[in-house]
Amino acid sequence: MNDVVRVVVVAPSLDILGGQSVQADRLIARLAETPGLEVGFLAVNPRLPGPLASLQRVKYVRTVVTSAAYFIELLRRLPKYDVVHVFSASYLSYLIAPVPAMVAGRLLRRRVLLNYHSGHAADHFRRWKSAVPLARLAHAIVVPSEYLAGVFERFGLRADVAYNFIDEKTYRFTPRQTFAPAYLANRNFEPGYNVACVLRAFGRIQSRVPEARLIIAGSGSQDAMLRQLGESLGLRNVEWAGRVPPERMPELYARSDFYLNAPNVDNMPLSVLEAQMTGLPVVTTNAGGIPFIVEHGVTGWMVPCNDDAALANAALELLANPTLAATIAAQARKVCEERYVWSAVAPEWMRIYTELAHSVGPAPVPPRAAPDRLSAPRLEEPSA
Repeated sequence: MNDVVRVVVVAPSLDILGGQSVQADRLIARLAETPGLEVGFLAVNPRLPGPLASLQRVKYVRTVVTSAAYFIELLRRLPKYDVVHVFSASYLSYLIAPVPAMVAGRLLRRRVLLNYHSGHAADHFRRWKSAVPLARLAHAIVVPSEYLAGVFERFGLRADVAYNFIDEKTYRFTPRQTFAPAYLANRNFEPGYNVACVLRAFGRIQSRVPEARLIIAGSGSQDAMLRQLGESLGLRNVEWAGRVPPERMPELYARSDFYLNAPNVDNMPLSVLEAQMTGLPVVTTNAGGIPFIVEHGVTGWMVPCNDDAALANAALELLANPTLAATIAAQARKVCEERYVWSAVAPEWMRIYTELAHSVGPAPVPPRAAPDRLSAPRLEEPSA
């Protein structure tokens, strides 16, 4: 086989703004600079050309025509590559995007890598009985956290771990000696991320610190409900930033002093790592894989899910203790620089791609030795 490994990343484009599309975009940019790799990108949400583009604005019709265009592109382009690296979410998205790519990869005799990112994995596998056997279409499964690797293991699937990563040049660390009551939340407005809990917690904070302010970035199905909740709580000094592209996020981190996060279901949120990288002390619920990237009292502060009182009290405690807040921020940045930057993650991706491209037979790539953080508490994932 050619010494150059040819990899195509199959993932959402930035037209669908979220953790997967952002991480895929970053990964492709870094892989393109890596010797020994030839990298391509295939969007699961291709834009149709010319007059056909109008069909993508019609409900239901857009799903059919986009899926057809996507599968045609898979059959046309996958033969050019050795490894098909497929990003995956859960539920219906799993069937619409990664499964066709895995099927096409198998038909074309390419090596298939399923890169599963969703914190809903446990619920997905319990409810969708076909999800586990379909995952076995992949020659290798890679997840971004030890938490998800543990979930896959419980369902009889072996998964390797390659962390999400942050660009330390883009997300610059700003040391703070004093902290203002300036908070940021930037999760999508979907039920699992429980942005409503952040709003309720901020209401409690503002009742004790009237000048407190909140930047809330995101969009989604709960947009109207969350804005109505903010009004009903009588919140002041709230900036609704809307859908913020990745290149503008460093500005919002720079304007804030604390990061609030309250999901009920999660895996390895990029936003938490970005906040840690930029020096914002993180106050978060302990959902899913978060205990694997936040060490309570050391690199952040964790509270139980859906407990807005605890979230508010933790945020106020750090505000009142700037020495502790600064120490947590510095320690979190140090861990990010050791684990969650490209120089730390790149060797693992190269190992996986190289072994997969040169392997024969159906066996997945053997997993690496478990890191120290595997000993973090494995919390049961709540149902979606």
